[in-house]
Amino acid sequence: MSPGKVLQPVPKMKVDELFLCWLSQPATQLTLKDCLRRIKNEEKTHIGNGDSANGKNKRFANKSSNSKQCIVGDDTRLPLMSLSPPQLSTTLPLATPASSRNISNARAARRSAGTRVVQPKKEETLPPSLSQNIPTFYFPRGCPKEKVNIDAVIAKIERTFSEFPNERATLEDMGKVAKACGCPLYWKGPLFYCAGGERTGYVSVHKFVAMWRKILQTCYDDAAKFVHLLMNPGCNYLVQEDFIPFLQDVVNSHPGLSFLKEASEFHSRYITTVIQRIFYTVNRSWSGKITCNELRKSNFLQNVALLEEEADINQLTEYFSYEHFYVIYCKFWELDTDHDLYIDRKDLARHNDHAISNRMIERIFSGAVTRGRKAQKDGKISYADFVWFLISEEDKKTPTSIEYWFRCMDLDGDGALSMYELEYFYEEQCQKLDNMAIEPLPFEDCLCQMLDLVKPQYEGKITLHDLKRCKLTNVFFDTFFNIEKYLDHEQKDQFSMLRDGEGESQEVSDWERYAAEEYDILVAEEAASDQWNDGYEAELNPVDHQKANVLKYQMEKRPFFEMPSHLADVDLDEYDYEEDFE
Repeated sequence: MSPGKVLQPVPKMKVDELFLCWLSQPATQLTLKDCLRRIKNEEKTHIGNGDSANGKNKRFANKSSNSKQCIVGDDTRLPLMSLSPPQLSTTLPLATPASSRNISNARAARRSAGTRVVQPKKEETLPPSLSQNIPTFYFPRGCPKEKVNIDAVIAKIERTFSEFPNERATLEDMGKVAKACGCPLYWKGPLFYCAGGERTGYVSVHKFVAMWRKILQTCYDDAAKFVHLLMNPGCNYLVQEDFIPFLQDVVNSHPGLSFLKEASEFHSRYITTVIQRIFYTVNRSWSGKITCNELRKSNFLQNVALLEEEADINQLTEYFSYEHFYVIYCKFWELDTDHDLYIDRKDLARHNDHAISNRMIERIFSGAVTRGRKAQKDGKISYADFVWFLISEEDKKTPTSIEYWFRCMDLDGDGALSMYELEYFYEEQCQKLDNMAIEPLPFEDCLCQMLDLVKPQYEGKITLHDLKRCKLTNVFFDTFFNIEKYLDHEQKDQFSMLRDGEGESQEVSDWERYAAEEYDILVAEEAASDQWNDGYEAELNPVDHQKANVLKYQMEKRPFFEMPSHLADVDLDEYDYEEDFE
């Protein structure tokens, strides 16, 4: 304690101390027990007459004063505390015999009042719990609709199975069963495999009915049913491998892919491409696991239903288009010069004539947007990663592509693009412009343009939300890491760019436009090459025969999800592109 500082008494501490002393007295405990007994017996509580109360309080006051003297005398921590009788009577009214009658009556009144408050509560009935009045609002397996007559559905399925020998359905027969279940045609593969058909080659009526009855009782919408059919036991989500049997059945049975029947070694690459496009669009959480909720919010199941109605697979441009796959595959093959089924930094740098900056390529290989630890360790990316890259590069307006490039530009991972990070990427753009004898725009002026373009909510940083609100995100991203497209934007009229950005309801996306143009170029090149070499009818091959032999040799040594052999030889007549060559 500093010299000259005097200890000050704490009245509350002393009051609490004396109250505990009073509460421990036998007379006090007897009085409290008697009051509690009367309350339980629903009797009115009285604490005797005034004389008895006064006598009791006198006895308590004497004992309390004695105990107070003992307490104060034993307390060596407060030697300077002085309690004068007036202060003590003011702080501790129970220690003054003259006021004991009033205090006793006041306490009795408080106890009786407490009794009156407690008593009605025991008589009143409690209202029902609030949780009983709140309707269920969370349905992870779909919202239950009106009562479904499960027995009628099962009876219809049994009638369908009765048409098959021994009431056993093969995979070819499952189309009728899917229709009996009220499902789209191409659910037949998942229905067949979920009922155990892959082990025996057929599904019995009893196994299928038991499986479908369980699904009807637990899953209430198409998304929950589809996830249940494809998922592994014990999971409530779908991973990439879960889609392989379903897509293999699509490849084997869809009329728009009939030309692939003779090129079985090529199926895996098409399936890989479709799976990556599914996760690119549906898996908005980037978790690698598609949940019921994500599937429910997407349009994937609608596209699966369209497989039955659309004979031309290329019309389903969001997931299943063969032409889109053809473009992606050919672009990857051009970069994969050593044909090790992976591409490194140097390979990717050659994309679009070195349009992507080296700093951005480093970020792509850093693991910010790729999966697969082995490939990252070796400094390479797989074909699956390239699918994500190419779609994001050619269409920078979709939510996934904006997230893709935002992850790459966010160097410190703080969820915002700082001015330092923007300058870091713009420096290399300036160097490329200098090498092209083009005077670059100073960073300060470029920054002002980009801030006016994006209109960030907070000063000094650009968030992902800001970019998703912007209608010209492609201009923003190309400015910092794609020199070719940056120059194209600079040559365009500003009003035309705004007009393109405002056309959100456009039927053809940037990716679809790019894929259509590239496909026409590739088809023309193949047709010209074949006509020059042998004069026969043009065939649709992504690589020449020498490359195809090398690729086929690679496929013999690699598992299912690796690079397939060359594309099947397909007549141009099947694609109705005769007018393009007239």
